[in-house]
Amino acid sequence: MTQTRRRGAALEEAILRAAVEELTESGYAGLTMDKVAQRAGTNKNAIYRRWPNRLALGVAAYRLLTTAVQPPDTGDLREDALELLRRANRHWSSPLGAILRELMAAAGGATEFLAQLPEQSTDTMAATWLTVLGRAVARGEAAPEALHPRVATVAIVLLRNEFVVRGAPTAPDEVLVEIVDEVFLPLVRQRGIDRGTPSL
Repeated sequence: MTQTRRRGAALEEAILRAAVEELTESGYAGLTMDKVAQRAGTNKNAIYRRWPNRLALGVAAYRLLTTAVQPPDTGDLREDALELLRRANRHWSSPLGAILRELMAAAGGATEFLAQLPEQSTDTMAATWLTVLGRAVARGEAAPEALHPRVATVAIVLLRNEFVVRGAPTAPDEVLVEIVDEVFLPLVRQRGIDRGTPSL
């Protein structure tokens, strides 16, 4: 009995599923077009027609592995911000985070690839932090002027900088607390005052 030749969406799904399995088992370093083609029961040309290179395929597979998580809503801005940073910290040091680090290293400064990674997408990151900050503004915990993407994401950007500079897969919890207490909260609470009457 011959296998029905898959086309279109069915073939694409089989390739992505194979790539996800390869990423999970061997990481990005072990992901090859040959292995994915063999696992998917197709040929490399079918893969290259959809993804121009190994990095593009790896990013697409990684996106399938990640799931959208709702922003925390504890009723307290400090707790929400710490929870978001702790989630990022846990993810960065997890097996999935190891794949993310490999993909980021392979992408280098290629923003077209980085923007496709949920944790690195500026829009996705800003939306999460703006949601948390918007609730805090409504509760009177933060200044309305703080609702700006660059202000809202300053804490996660500082944490990401810790990962890059330290080269470590995790940051101590006291670093997260320091980022929130010494930088994020003072910034979002004072922004309205700072943008008010200029000092002489």
